[in-house]
Amino acid sequence: MQRRQFVKNAAIGIGAIASGVGMSRDSSAEAAAFEEPTAKAGRPVRAVSVGFRPGLPLEKIAGLVDSEGARGADIIALPETCGGQNEKSQESLDGPTISAMARLAMKHRTYIVCPIDRKDGSSRFNSAVLLDRKGQVVCVYDKLYPVWQQECVMQPPVQPGGAVRVHSTDFGRVGLAICFDVNWAPLWQQMANHGAELVVWPSAYSAGRSLQAQASQFNYYIMSATQVPDCLVYDIDGELLVHDHENVGAGINVTRVSLDLDRCIFHQDLNLPGKRDALLKEHGDDVEQEKWWPMEGWFILKARRTGVSARELARQYGLEELRHYINRSRIEIDKCRGWEFS
Repeated sequence: MQRRQFVKNAAIGIGAIASGVGMSRDSSAEAAAFEEPTAKAGRPVRAVSVGFRPGLPLEKIAGLVDSEGARGADIIALPETCGGQNEKSQESLDGPTISAMARLAMKHRTYIVCPIDRKDGSSRFNSAVLLDRKGQVVCVYDKLYPVWQQECVMQPPVQPGGAVRVHSTDFGRVGLAICFDVNWAPLWQQMANHGAELVVWPSAYSAGRSLQAQASQFNYYIMSATQVPDCLVYDIDGELLVHDHENVGAGINVTRVSLDLDRCIFHQDLNLPGKRDALLKEHGDDVEQEKWWPMEGWFILKARRTGVSARELARQYGLEELRHYINRSRIEIDKCRGWEFS
């Protein structure tokens, strides 16, 4: 599409490894660690972003997913409308793209986020379809904010979606958003309110700071899969963990990361010093403070060994996570205003 041509000139980013995230494509040791998440502390999830330029044939898309699935993955994400968005690209949930990905999801026992130009009766949606490890469709998210000057004037037009989607997988809660959705914070707030721990964002472009702002404000991981092709991964505090750009070559990017969904972020208010210090003193072999951001007053806790949940231990010591603290603060402030419904 014309609106997407500008992304071809996107700058090449860097591949990075940060605390809590491991890349698995640089050495055999890292590859082994990626394929054996049970050997790691916390709640590690093997996530794969497969990005490519528009026009890649379905058989080549399936080949990429098959290859990455064979290496071991918990979730694989493809870019926005991965089969195209034109006069011939509409298909239903039992069409060729979802059928092919369903077979691969079942073959490799992995979740797959497969975005399509979806036909539903006489309606058309820009959808991200989540398949489970059995190849079943378990969630369909329809883009809430299609690009009005392009998608909404197609024939037939793309209809705006009607609901936020966060799905409970066997490894954690996954939210879905697509491309232009990045510009509307209430959508991202609702995913936080529904308990999202990882948001997968298929897109035509990278978004950069706009995407980073959502991770920073709502405190979940975000992983993109784009047509640039590139992949951005943001930490629960908004820190950029990975930016890969066309790392395979030939218009293809594949990024593999391990994300610990047990890591948790807190505000210093009501948590420091007493509750946190007591936890670390009595469970120093189990939990550590991984990050401290003095300007924000934030800190992150993570498990140090297998079989331990930093989040659960924090609850036992009365620590309140940042997302919950902000929501509760809103309620308490509304009570101060005298609002009876608070």
